[in-house]
Amino acid sequence: MPQVRSADAGRGSVHDLVGIGFGPSNLALAIAAEEYGGRLAARFVERQTEFGWHRGMLIEDATMQVSFLKDLATLRNPTSRFGFLSYLHDRDRLVDFINYGTSFPTRLEFHDYLEWAAAGFADRVDYGTTIVGVEAVPDDPEVLDVRTEDGGRLRTRNVVLATGLVPHLPEGVSGGRRVWHSRDLVAATAAATEVRRVIVVGAGQSAAEAADHLHRTFPDAEVCAVFARYGYSPADDSSFANRVFDPGAVDDFFQAPSEVKDLILAYHGNTNYSVVDLDLIQALYRRHYHEKVSGRERLRFLNVSRVADVVETDDRVELAVESLVDRSREVISADLVVYATGYRPSDPVALLGGLAPRCRRDRLGRLDIGRDYRVATDGDLRAGIYVQGATEHTHGLSSTLLSNVAVRTGEIAASIVARKTAHRPADLARSATGS
Repeated sequence: MPQVRSADAGRGSVHDLVGIGFGPSNLALAIAAEEYGGRLAARFVERQTEFGWHRGMLIEDATMQVSFLKDLATLRNPTSRFGFLSYLHDRDRLVDFINYGTSFPTRLEFHDYLEWAAAGFADRVDYGTTIVGVEAVPDDPEVLDVRTEDGGRLRTRNVVLATGLVPHLPEGVSGGRRVWHSRDLVAATAAATEVRRVIVVGAGQSAAEAADHLHRTFPDAEVCAVFARYGYSPADDSSFANRVFDPGAVDDFFQAPSEVKDLILAYHGNTNYSVVDLDLIQALYRRHYHEKVSGRERLRFLNVSRVADVVETDDRVELAVESLVDRSREVISADLVVYATGYRPSDPVALLGGLAPRCRRDRLGRLDIGRDYRVATDGDLRAGIYVQGATEHTHGLSSTLLSNVAVRTGEIAASIVARKTAHRPADLARSATGS
């Protein structure tokens, strides 16, 4: 496990940056800040009591859809000691992984890598801490106060908002004991008993993985997948299409006119949204076909359909599944319903309170975000507000993805260093010499 010296003088000092949220994005930022040689005093706040990233979907053999080289650091700094290869070496599995012959580790292994990297920053992260607001400091336009639920305060020159994604359920649907979002799949499945029928709603990667996992976990249960398509659509992970996630593609997207941005998102949405890994599609179809041959069909696909109504009772869930072709309805009773209906970006300025109106927006009401991921603010507010994860309209499809996290956070760190150099050159010179 990497050992990292603290670049922070403690909670009472004025930090160069405070990161709100400590998932992969701000973890990568912590690494980038550290690799600037201690020139950035950084602290991070995380609501969870420990590091965790989509724990509910850590299915045993589910693989990443991104190369291990697109880790937290390598694309920015190939010699970083926080790269995935350094993790493998530290875990004594480097040769084994090479012999394994894949670029795509399992999600469980990649999560272990993230935990390994996060452990090196334990002295700089306040876990189990909820942020209740960010306020301007009246007598200093370059400083912000980040207030915590326990009455604490972190004073900083820059705040980096990386509050992640919010699970999405269709309008009118509420989670319950028998109705879940796929976010909770693994833990909820482990606690479930006497399951005879499960409904999975959705057509993307999480939906297909959920159907596969539930079918294997409950060998006597029927698993029904409900979606509006004829079948799962394969993700376009071809070499040319993957260029949309290249660091250079962010520059292209940012400077493109609005109509070109819309075209790029439409052309390449099938690299990320509502699509499934082809190997998993084929495995599910083979299983479905063999069950039809055997006469014991447990894996069913209710395609070109939607859930029109859902009612949860004490011992079951009643669903009205409507055909999109002829509007006929079938009422199905199930023990469990899993909605794999994706996520939405959280509101990046929800914590800013009175500062929110001071953040500029475009003609569509979206945040005006610079190439360095800094939110444009009015002239009286000179402290930096940076955003990770809600920038698809300005920076493209890699906004919420791991694909560009190393380069993105390096750019944010570089921006903060540049602003620090411009405003406090003497301070930076003392920091560089250790005086």
